[in-house]
Amino acid sequence: MTASAPLLTDGLRTLAPSYKGILCDVWGVLHNGVAAFEEAHKALATYREETGGKVVLITNAPRPAKQVGEMLASLGVPAQAYDSIVTSGDVTRDVLMAQGGKTLLHIGPNRDQPLYWDLEATFTSNDEEAEAISCTGLADDETETPDDYRERLQKLADRNLPMICANPDIVVERGDRLVWCAGALARLYEDLGGDVTILGKPHAPIYQAAMKRFETLGGEKIGKKDVLAIGDGLPTDIRGAVSQDIDVLFITAGIHASDFGPSDAPDEQLIRRRLTEEGLRARAALPRLWW
Repeated sequence: MTASAPLLTDGLRTLAPSYKGILCDVWGVLHNGVAAFEEAHKALATYREETGGKVVLITNAPRPAKQVGEMLASLGVPAQAYDSIVTSGDVTRDVLMAQGGKTLLHIGPNRDQPLYWDLEATFTSNDEEAEAISCTGLADDETETPDDYRERLQKLADRNLPMICANPDIVVERGDRLVWCAGALARLYEDLGGDVTILGKPHAPIYQAAMKRFETLGGEKIGKKDVLAIGDGLPTDIRGAVSQDIDVLFITAGIHASDFGPSDAPDEQLIRRRLTEEGLRARAALPRLWW
């Protein structure tokens, strides 16, 4: 990104010829938790059809890829929009399996139970019996806030229980509002003195898994310079891609929409200023993903 080059672009079509693969965020780019963004999934499908490039969805969802694919289909995102999915849940399963038989306490909603299917691990609902914590979110993110967990987390931190956080997101969009995610509990747990391992974006393991997936799909090694990351979250999608030296298309009308003026006509100078303040960069920006 340079001061003289426009940051806001006309669409994915202006960038597509430069890349053999796309790493695309899901929540905030392809849907808002209630409905799919039609222009977004059409853009990815067109990219695949016209360039032959591969699309790997990369998400902080604390569930296996199969369940995420089913959720996407239910919201209206067709399978033609992508080639594969890599989730924070998939990476988390690998870490949980390495816990050496510790008794795990799950903190999160029941909908995240597929994360543990077929996992050789012992779980407890009794905080006193737990030896480690697997956090996927708030049990009821419609009504609860992280502060509701403060006393409970303090007691767990006092016992030096490690927390494995399956979703680094602090908040996500759900329709026209924001809801708390597991990352908010992980941050609070750290503040209370707890030991936390956070998986998913912006951390390296999920990007390593995604880059390997390109090789599986295309039969050839795709370098990071040949990949474009698309996302709306500065602390997760953008920071993660920048830390991996992957070019970024920043979707501004996601969780940061209120920071850049009208969501359908963001102020480029405000975007540039925010990226500079965060120590980040982007190849280009769009309000919403379209071709």
